[in-house]
Amino acid sequence: MQSSERRTHLQAHPTVSDCTERELIDRIRQRLAPPPAWLLVGIGDDAAVAEVERNRLEVLSVDALVEGVHFDRALTPPDAIGHRALAVNLSDLAAMGATPRLALLSMALPPAFPLADFDGVADGLSALAARTSTHVVGGNLTRTPGPLTIDVTVVGTVKPRRVLTRAGARPGDELYVTGFVGAARAGLDILRSTHATHETHAPCVTRYQRPEPRLRIGSLLARNRAASACVDLSDGLADGARQIAASSRVGVTVQAGMLPIAPCAHDWFASRGCDPGEESLRGGDDYELLFTVRPRARRRLEALARLFDRSEFDAVRLVIYDGGPGKARREFLLEGGELHEQPVSPQADEWGVHLPFQLGAGGVVRGELAVFRRYGRRPLVTDVNLLVETLRPALEAAASRVAPPSRDEHAAGTPRRRVTDPALPPRP
Repeated sequence: MQSSERRTHLQAHPTVSDCTERELIDRIRQRLAPPPAWLLVGIGDDAAVAEVERNRLEVLSVDALVEGVHFDRALTPPDAIGHRALAVNLSDLAAMGATPRLALLSMALPPAFPLADFDGVADGLSALAARTSTHVVGGNLTRTPGPLTIDVTVVGTVKPRRVLTRAGARPGDELYVTGFVGAARAGLDILRSTHATHETHAPCVTRYQRPEPRLRIGSLLARNRAASACVDLSDGLADGARQIAASSRVGVTVQAGMLPIAPCAHDWFASRGCDPGEESLRGGDDYELLFTVRPRARRRLEALARLFDRSEFDAVRLVIYDGGPGKARREFLLEGGELHEQPVSPQADEWGVHLPFQLGAGGVVRGELAVFRRYGRRPLVTDVNLLVETLRPALEAAASRVAPPSRDEHAAGTPRRRVTDPALPPRP
């Protein structure tokens, strides 16, 4: 190619290497909303300076998207990449009951990354930031010979004693999930399929490319104390249930027939000869909220549901009520802000993580660990060893607890006993 032709080509197809760092920063800044009054120093200085919000706790989260690992540019348009980069972080804030406040954006850019795609990423991210009142206050841009990498840090706020965590569930709590599951997994399969028509399956594709963080629902769950534990479904409902079970040290059973599978996902999986329930359990990228509710707080959830449009909250269903091993199980469906009890079939398909251990005398852990899936007689969860290792710290901590000394022992100065359980799984 002649030098004049090369210049013409570069002018027609500019890349980020044709711009300085300052020029790229300016292209981002011109897309952002005006800085708020509490931002004392913003983009352009060595660091941002923000006033702390009074009587609020700060919640921080960071996540990175790497091309070839978390997204494929051939399947995801630039604006959707920017949207996802911020949305996955905002979903973490939603799961903690926090309201977003500010964000930091870092990008590692390959030299050949088209400038138009850079603008598209900035458009998608800034649009979601404006819609969720999240202010981008700084970040970093650098070049890399490797894949495109987008790293976002978000900071949100929540009132004291309103923080949601994964560790608050107790036996007898009820488990809910917002919206529908399975659509993102189906959307990715559709995009990868050479025979699928994307327009026909647009709802699933949109759910994968542009997930919607459940910020308002998460904030209200924390504000009215309806939820006892919460996690966002970045890696699927099965993983989310296991995370709550592990952190809260409780058992979880999910009735497969109660799963709120997205209609577009159900049709897609069925047409491919796959089990819609199993695929929806394992599929990630839904970014819905999985949360538990105390039975006595059920009315608070009903009140919260009435604040939302039916299309936004009516799909929330009670998936499980598990009072523990040997206890009766009841199930409910939330429709129009009212809970209706559903009949439970003894032959219902189940997926679950059961941790039926309890503290005995002297703090000894008794019981057993079991992971099961009864759905077509095929096991879904096979990483029992991984689950055991995940729970090991909690199990060992419980096993090492000591019984409170009796009055006689206390008077005699008898040292406390350290009790361990020989049934605990051995270290590898």
